[in-house]
Amino acid sequence: MNNTKPAIWFPAVKTNTGTDKFTEQLVSALNQKGFQAEITWLPHHAEYLPWLVPVPQKPDWANITHVNTWLHPRFYPKNTPMIATVHLCVQDPMYLPYKTLAQRYYHQFWVTPIEKKSFAQADCVTVVSQYTARCVERLFDIQAVKTIYNGIDTDIFCHHPRTSRKKEAFFRLLFVGTNSVRKGFDLLPRIMEELGDGFELLYTKSESCNFVVPTNMKPIPYQSPSDLVQLYRSVDALIFPSRLEGFGLVIAEAMACGLPVVITNGSALTELVEHGVTGFLCEQDNIDDFVQTIKHLKKHPELCAKVGKGARDIAVARFNINNMVENYIKIYQSVLNTNFDQSHH
Repeated sequence: MNNTKPAIWFPAVKTNTGTDKFTEQLVSALNQKGFQAEITWLPHHAEYLPWLVPVPQKPDWANITHVNTWLHPRFYPKNTPMIATVHLCVQDPMYLPYKTLAQRYYHQFWVTPIEKKSFAQADCVTVVSQYTARCVERLFDIQAVKTIYNGIDTDIFCHHPRTSRKKEAFFRLLFVGTNSVRKGFDLLPRIMEELGDGFELLYTKSESCNFVVPTNMKPIPYQSPSDLVQLYRSVDALIFPSRLEGFGLVIAEAMACGLPVVITNGSALTELVEHGVTGFLCEQDNIDDFVQTIKHLKKHPELCAKVGKGARDIAVARFNINNMVENYIKIYQSVLNTNFDQSHH
């Protein structure tokens, strides 16, 4: 038996997406629990031009490497156990209709071969939802993929009693995400046009947003985590009509803040919400389903409060950062033990 304590190195490409947030939160939580863990950030072009980026040296203290499956094999350190995490299975056939031609080629001819090498090298492959696990196992023909839900700090993302609002007042919705077709952003202008007066949608605006939006949609700038918490607390519901998610971190954050969420009944999103109890699931691309659900919520503020409380309870129980970190610590220790046993036989 090996009693060596895991010390984890994260070589990671800076992408300014949810994967960065995942890595930062995991490292911070590991440090708080007394584990040595550190990120070495690589520039964004390391993803698609890895030969132009010098290979960083693995720190001497590190005995495990943890990577995202998109990391080019050039950056894998030798003779060190490796954990690889899949955040979204881009080979999922359900994703195909929402890709540009460039994305199709990039995923097929660049990302997929890299991920195959990652799976071959990794001592353990983790995924962020059961949906992603099924996808990876089926498409790459690998077994024993471990599901660990993304974690959020439920002390920071926490419930804050809302001031009671009159039924006639504006019903404020929030959308947080890129303005992409995969995220269902193209549905939002049509949903808001149908809802009309009395409803307002705040949305994060991407630089590449090409959609014409109605006057009841208001863009908001990039939000830091502390800004996001205030935002979740200032609105009545989160709307997220995404067509494909590997997990859905924004939804878990909103739920932890006691916010009712109105989301698509598909991909990994169904693992986060029980319809009518901890949120609302609407049929994919069904604008009327989203419109009627939101109108119903506006008429019934007591339902908003009840579902918001249920959402908070389930977020604390299933998606808190502590669960995620404890699960990763078990995997790190198990991989270290296995490698120790193999090297001593």
